[in-house]
Amino acid sequence: MFDDTLLSAIRARFAHVEACPFTGPRIFFENAGGALTLKSVVETSARFAAIPDNQGRDNPASHALVEVIDKARADIRRFFNATGGAVVFGESGTELLFRLIRDACLGAGPGVVLGSTVEHPASRSAAARWAEVSDRKHLLVPHDDATGRVTPEAYAAALTPDTAVVTILHTSPVTGMGMDLPAIARAVRSVAPDALIIVDGIQHACHGGIDVAAAGIDGYVISPYKVFSRHGYGVAWASDRLTALAHDALIGGPAGNWELGTRDTGAYATVSDVVAYFEWLGGKVSESDDPRARIEAAGQAIHAHEAALTQAMIRGTDNLTGLADLPGVTIVGGAENTAREGLVSFWSDRLAAPEIVAALNAESIRTHTRKADHYSGNILAPLGQPHCVRVSLAHYNSLDEVRRFLSVMADILG
Repeated sequence: MFDDTLLSAIRARFAHVEACPFTGPRIFFENAGGALTLKSVVETSARFAAIPDNQGRDNPASHALVEVIDKARADIRRFFNATGGAVVFGESGTELLFRLIRDACLGAGPGVVLGSTVEHPASRSAAARWAEVSDRKHLLVPHDDATGRVTPEAYAAALTPDTAVVTILHTSPVTGMGMDLPAIARAVRSVAPDALIIVDGIQHACHGGIDVAAAGIDGYVISPYKVFSRHGYGVAWASDRLTALAHDALIGGPAGNWELGTRDTGAYATVSDVVAYFEWLGGKVSESDDPRARIEAAGQAIHAHEAALTQAMIRGTDNLTGLADLPGVTIVGGAENTAREGLVSFWSDRLAAPEIVAALNAESIRTHTRKADHYSGNILAPLGQPHCVRVSLAHYNSLDEVRRFLSVMADILG
């Protein structure tokens, strides 16, 4: 875990760490619904919102904006470890998943679209729609209800040489489990080497560890508001061969351009703030001067800190009982799941999930109810549950906050 000095420095870089601007002091365990925002992002957003100039003009302000955009594209490439292809800014992560999956379905050779039942509806809905439009079968690899994830072996069992498009969820926002992306991609390439692979990295991004070059994929999408930036835009990387397919573009416009209309330069600039933060943190936990190596070190440190927090939440700490040992509590994905990334979902036989969330709110602890609806029904319905409590952590959360949560949970469940 981070020591107290470094954790204090980390928390000092984020807005509203300890208090809600509407209700006052609180513990924020709703990071999967949208992470806290870097103070630098808030400042950058305000600064660029006031600039009247647009990119693409022949004046000094416009030239400066273009430099900001170019820097952001380079920064996101470094964050993704991506070479070639295109960095794409869009309306949201969901919108970009729809666009990348649409173009893959419309442009790939003959064959099926393969996804999995663990996926968020952003990718699953896009694949279903565009498979139908492009007259393809849409097949779903079943995930394991007990572990809350889908394995490379499960994908391998469903793959055929005519698999044309593959969608993969990197981390589930309901189970909290990360998928073995490189191994799944290798399984795909071994059977269908020309398949276009699109990855939903929206939940995974704030936990670090994105490497599209090592994974050997064709598209990766994130939502910056879930990785310490703000709402209002999404970011994707698309490989050269995905970019070469036909897609919406202005007639006579630049080749390989995905973006439509003038985007907010402030959005690009805030991406650079996020990448700079990862590099700063990596410099605190490693000796490297290389920016990419620092990003990788930050991801490893984030994972270790969050793993320690979730382990304490599940198994208890000091004299506080963990969730796994509270009577009537069942943890989604199991208590000993090593694929967990900063998130614990559970239900209680004693009290409905919405009542637990309300009781935690009353004690100034922010969590969330996941319902068996179009967002989470694919996970909860097979488990026979109408809802669960989602407690989602980030690396700026502390062991003291986990202790407070466990103390309140003991009171709630009696």
